[in-house]
Amino acid sequence: MAGVRIIHLLKTIWMVFLMQVLCVMGSKLWEVPTAPLVPHANLSTRLFWEPECQVQLRHLQNEARVTATIPPKLEGHWVSSRCEVRPGPEFLTRSYSFYQSPTRLFRALQHYYSDSDCHIPTYSLVIRGKLRLRQASWITRGATEAEHHLHKVGMVIHSQKAIHHLATRLPSSCLGLKARGHLVPHRFYELFNAKAEKDCLGALGLSMMELELLRVETHHHPHSRPAQELFLGDVHTDWNERVHHRPTGYQEPLQNAMHHIHPCPVCALVYRASEQHPPILPPSPSIPLDLNGNWVSQRCESRPSVLFLTRLFVFNEEQRTWEGTYQHYSDPMCHQPIFTLLASGHYAKVGQSVKVRGATELVFKVTRAKAIVFDRALLRELNSTQNGRCGQLGRWEVGVEQDITWTDGCEALGIRLPHKEYELFKMGVNHKGRPLLFSGERPTDGSSPDRPAKRPTSFQTPMVQCSTRVRVEPRYSSYSDRSTGPKTRSSANALHSSLILLTVLNAWCWNIHLF
Repeated sequence: MAGVRIIHLLKTIWMVFLMQVLCVMGSKLWEVPTAPLVPHANLSTRLFWEPECQVQLRHLQNEARVTATIPPKLEGHWVSSRCEVRPGPEFLTRSYSFYQSPTRLFRALQHYYSDSDCHIPTYSLVIRGKLRLRQASWITRGATEAEHHLHKVGMVIHSQKAIHHLATRLPSSCLGLKARGHLVPHRFYELFNAKAEKDCLGALGLSMMELELLRVETHHHPHSRPAQELFLGDVHTDWNERVHHRPTGYQEPLQNAMHHIHPCPVCALVYRASEQHPPILPPSPSIPLDLNGNWVSQRCESRPSVLFLTRLFVFNEEQRTWEGTYQHYSDPMCHQPIFTLLASGHYAKVGQSVKVRGATELVFKVTRAKAIVFDRALLRELNSTQNGRCGQLGRWEVGVEQDITWTDGCEALGIRLPHKEYELFKMGVNHKGRPLLFSGERPTDGSSPDRPAKRPTSFQTPMVQCSTRVRVEPRYSSYSDRSTGPKTRSSANALHSSLILLTVLNAWCWNIHLF
């Protein structure tokens, strides 16, 4: 029934978008939202207490800082800025060249590796074809839909070990090998030829459907040259679906080779590489997972199925507690909020990941949640929810917080409490040396990684640390008597004020103890 209600909710909001050019959709729990960037009267105990994090979130919404045009200008050379991790996992770097109209030809280089540092190359693919831009996307606002046609695809294998691995996946007939023939390193093998009707891409699971959704952003910086980023369509987290998946979200962006972020040593390595000489990235130091502090989105993030959001996390390693504020928006610049969800709970570290070196497996438990709705269509839907399965029935108001813990979550939003998820985290640093936190990529089908077999093997857009300050007090009061439901507004406000005072005192005492 929850799935039916979610579909009904999404259809309702989608119709409103078509009529009002306002795209709105709900989400599963971990794809949850964040409060508006200007503190609301009901958000006095939110994460806005942290000035550094506020600055970062406001920075994301600076219209003068980020611009995008439709259709995008693709001409040029675009490269990876780090070792990329795709579901599987697959480790790769990308180097794509798009040529001027009217031909719209492209040449893509994909270099694959056996390690998460992209230090040990296994094989490279050379992909040639033609791209035709079609129209602005009706599904993903701010994106352009395109149509691609492959002409030729070739492969160069870089090691004997990679040969043994690929020999089990690629039939000899695909590689033009004669009886008892063997693959040879550094030799070019043709896998696809449109004119010769040769197609051996299925064995590799190769798809260039990422080219069917595009967006180019220009980031303007006050003291340096503008940087350009190319966002291509997301890759399905299910290997069996990726060949036919039509993207509605994005991968990590590629950097324009002439106008990229600075410094970007990986950009230079990828730019100078070829299929015969793949880029060998230097091994990155193994950074122990230290979640303490506050972590915030670096950009307005996208998710498959018409979803834009920012995230703000607070972790306390000593108490193994976490708090998350997630805000969904209807636009790719994160200017038009839909609803906010504030969640909290506990987590446990399981151990080092076997599949992704340097990553840590965790289990998260979500025990409390509150929601704030800003979209009126969504508001009407929640107020019509029956059986009290989403806060107080008929009491939802624009911009007013509701606790949904006592109703075990919100069925209409696909949020259920308590809730457990199996996660994958990894630490890193950005080009300015600031700590980054990579969390597991969400399943493309919108489901939840609620069992070990669904634990992610790739990552979302990393968050940056905006403060190292740690809080120890809980943000929500406990619910010892869940059957009584919400208290009266006056008593709740009195309790709320008391908790704020205790929060300030506890935080002050804790900081004195630390510093």
